[in-house]
Amino acid sequence: MNILVTGGTGYIGSHTTIELIRAGHTVEILDNLFNSKIEVLDKIEKISGVKPIFHKVDLLDYGSTLRVFKNTQFDAVIHFAGMKAVGESVEKPLMYYENNIQGTINLLKAMNETGVKKLIFSSSATVYGDKGDKSGELVETMTTGVGITNPYGWTKSMIEQIIRDTAVSDLSLSATILRYFNPVGADKSGLIGEDPNGIPNNLMPIVTKVYQGKLPKLIIYGNDYATEDGSCKRDFIHVTDLAKGHLSALEHMEPGVSVYNLGSGKATSVFEIVNAFERISGKELPKEIGERRAGDLAVVCANPSLAYKKLNWKTELTIDDAIADTLNYLKINS
Repeated sequence: MNILVTGGTGYIGSHTTIELIRAGHTVEILDNLFNSKIEVLDKIEKISGVKPIFHKVDLLDYGSTLRVFKNTQFDAVIHFAGMKAVGESVEKPLMYYENNIQGTINLLKAMNETGVKKLIFSSSATVYGDKGDKSGELVETMTTGVGITNPYGWTKSMIEQIIRDTAVSDLSLSATILRYFNPVGADKSGLIGEDPNGIPNNLMPIVTKVYQGKLPKLIIYGNDYATEDGSCKRDFIHVTDLAKGHLSALEHMEPGVSVYNLGSGKATSVFEIVNAFERISGKELPKEIGERRAGDLAVVCANPSLAYKKLNWKTELTIDDAIADTLNYLKINS
């Protein structure tokens, strides 16, 4: 298939592009390089043997977006492009709503105008808000859009609704929404990995910056949660497994809108992650216990059984794999 990947030079987009190329698909990338680097294209080529055609285009520029679609007939679009820093979204909500929502609307308009009928959307577990049973396990049938605590999460929830409404108006559209949990790790080659701008919000990038000495210490937000060791537990998924989930979704697309959790189905605590990182790296990290963060739930974990049943997909890599691959990426890129 000929596939357009928006945000394809970003963390998850670049790993997915590599898996698509490995599977024999032709990939073109559309990205404005706001939060990624053009050098990623060379790294994709080094890993996969193919350098994708690249379009430096902002989805907010509808004319340029439409030209990309008119120049190439795409079989499907995988849509990663969007701002994703939770803290920044609280500080700059209008920027997030404009960029993420209007960008997606422009993408859907361009797809409609050029007859592209397959879309995979990069969503997030944040759409579940404060939902979850006592084990924190989240399933696709739960109500979403209740208790979301930040504009980033709201943009994902609103885009999901926009896609649903679009599919109602166009019965020939096949859209798959993939709700990610916590992506970690890097490609086995060590050439590409996670490199967020500014101060990261997620645990693993913070741990790596403390390890590198770029942050003075790791603050663990609360040790009095109702978990085995008192720290929050989250579902971490190796980015390579996540990328392969998009490949499975592409191969099992159905008319209408389908929704799948992409997670490991296993919750790992903050202390467990930190202990594993120290064990594998051989370096103790400076850390202290801080106050709980507002809105943090004790346990957030995917029930990924639907993806296994319908997409024949499940995670294969472990937390230890993710940490080892992250350390390899840091070593090669330091």
